[in-house]
Amino acid sequence: MKRLSVILAATVACGCDLHVDTAADVEYLQAPGTEELDLPFSSAVRVDNTLYLSGNIGNIPGTLDLAEGGIRGETRQTLENIRQTLETFGSSLDRVVKCTVFLADMSEWGAMNEVYRTYFENPPARSALGASGLALDARVEIECIAVTGDAENT
Repeated sequence: MKRLSVILAATVACGCDLHVDTAADVEYLQAPGTEELDLPFSSAVRVDNTLYLSGNIGNIPGTLDLAEGGIRGETRQTLENIRQTLETFGSSLDRVVKCTVFLADMSEWGAMNEVYRTYFENPPARSALGASGLALDARVEIECIAVTGDAENT
């Protein structure tokens, strides 16, 4: 704040015209195949080079049917859904910086982790918590934040 005050004081003193654009570009994105599901949220929102993914569950793409195989099958499908969304919008699993994992039953945390860890060479920061219920009676829901673009240019 002090730096901004100094800049403003210097601008006023020199009679310069200062334009500060603090508004970031925000883009609301819908993954292909989700339009017909009429969901009340965006698949992702891009703000500058950051991609915020909505929570994903282990549904078969284009349907509201959950993958078979319990927590392991749903975790695998959830992460495949996340991978597809990231790639569609210019990112990838290796560009994920933060995940939040919601579990319908915390006793399944270990089984979820067995699958989860196979998707990340460098694990992102993560929080995990139990929920009293998830959409469609899913066992797991995962949301992510990732960066987009080339690592050398971000």
